[in-house]
Amino acid sequence: MKKIAIKGCFLAVIMPFCAIAQLDPITIQKIRTAGLEQSQVMDIAFNLTDKSGNRLANSAGYARAANYAKEVLTKNGAVNSVIEPWGEFGKGWDLEKMYFAITSPYYKPLLAWPKAWTAGTNGLKNAAFIVVDAKDSISLQAYKGQLKGKLIILDQDIIYKQSFKADAVRHSEEALAAMAAAVPVTAKTPDTAQERRMREMQSQRMGPARVLNLLKAMAIEEGAVAMLTTSIRNHDGTIFAQGGGTFKGTDPANFLDLAMSLEDYNTILRLVKSGTNVKADLEVKTTFHTKDLQGYNVFAEIKGTDPILKDEVVMIGAHLDSWQSGTGSTDNASGSAVMIEAMRIIKAVGISPKRTIRIGLWSAEEEGLLGSRAYVKKTFMDANNQPNAAHQKFSTYFNIDNGTGKIRGIYAQGNTAAAEIFKSWFMPFHDLGAKTVTLNNTGSTDHIAFDAIGLPGFQFIQDPIEYSTRTHHSNMDVYDHLMQDDLKQIATIVATFALNAAQQTTLMPRK
Repeated sequence: MKKIAIKGCFLAVIMPFCAIAQLDPITIQKIRTAGLEQSQVMDIAFNLTDKSGNRLANSAGYARAANYAKEVLTKNGAVNSVIEPWGEFGKGWDLEKMYFAITSPYYKPLLAWPKAWTAGTNGLKNAAFIVVDAKDSISLQAYKGQLKGKLIILDQDIIYKQSFKADAVRHSEEALAAMAAAVPVTAKTPDTAQERRMREMQSQRMGPARVLNLLKAMAIEEGAVAMLTTSIRNHDGTIFAQGGGTFKGTDPANFLDLAMSLEDYNTILRLVKSGTNVKADLEVKTTFHTKDLQGYNVFAEIKGTDPILKDEVVMIGAHLDSWQSGTGSTDNASGSAVMIEAMRIIKAVGISPKRTIRIGLWSAEEEGLLGSRAYVKKTFMDANNQPNAAHQKFSTYFNIDNGTGKIRGIYAQGNTAAAEIFKSWFMPFHDLGAKTVTLNNTGSTDHIAFDAIGLPGFQFIQDPIEYSTRTHHSNMDVYDHLMQDDLKQIATIVATFALNAAQQTTLMPRK
């Protein structure tokens, strides 16, 4: 990339300091009142979750949520609210019916989740199980001709181990202090979701996943009914279910793969391996949406009013899409709800920003930051993949995507000049537990799309609560796991940061 001309403050090694615009105490108190005492964030979250359902990219639930977001942003005073295509994503997918129960040696209904973009059963099936020990492609040949009409369960007895750690935790003061003390290192590009997907694809060509794909191909060819899978994370009623294969418009439907708890999985496996005749009823109906393969983001703005600065842009955002088993409440309706609420707060306090404040709600983040990456390339890069005029007029982007936990600080992504500004901006919120500024990078969410092309993009540090232990990508990612006071705090801080950035005399400094 060519060197980018920076408007505003240079790095501290070049210029000792730059003027830091800070909202006055009266304005900040107005924001706190609107955000902490007059909040609408839980109603917004309710509409995005319980009322919309899951928001798998290009699903009916995603469309419901996107339309609601567009409408409520307009209702709350934003302009130019639009659902905008970013390019081809692929097929939408919805689960219309799911029933699974053991019928022999006794009756027991069980909970299982079809993985996204898998086919259905074409009616109710009663089928026996076959245990497959799939170590490699050679061992699979032993099962050739035996899969027709069968339910496949892999010979992988995963032992359940009790955990004596709390599901929900907050960052300790020691952990936050360690983050604040971090020193910048020679930058390695942050690990992104797209890079992880590339590694996963490589492992599929070379490792156990490749064998599993060969088994699925054999199952389709021979007419097997479905496959059961599990993992060590699937326990105590929590099931983590994601994609079951490819989703491009020309891709065939993937073989039906059901994620289930390891307790139920192990019960079936033990019974079948003991020689017991185990049969089950299964009916799954899925729908693929192929008429419109475009992916869609949601945008709205509060227009800038300064004659000179109004065309410069501050952005806030979060991804609107989710996985299919829950309603994506902490991943990431929480982030989308607080960003919509932050826009409401800004309008409610009656501040006319100098710069334009724009919200972006992204689709297909779960498949590799696809919506945000497409947007930044289209908006800020020219045909030769070089920064364009919009790139030069962009100030900063703030993102939320780490669950329901309140803000404790921000990752400065190695941007030392921005870090000093953030320390000042957090001062009015020390009483709400937010003050840590770390130079550390964090990856795997949409601010990386901005950071990757030289634009200041930041993710806030949040308390983890139950994110990695209970809700992230699981059937437990539902409205009841949201924490109202934490979401109020997030929206209040985001609204303040967005206004601070919009009112600065200069653009946010770049790395």
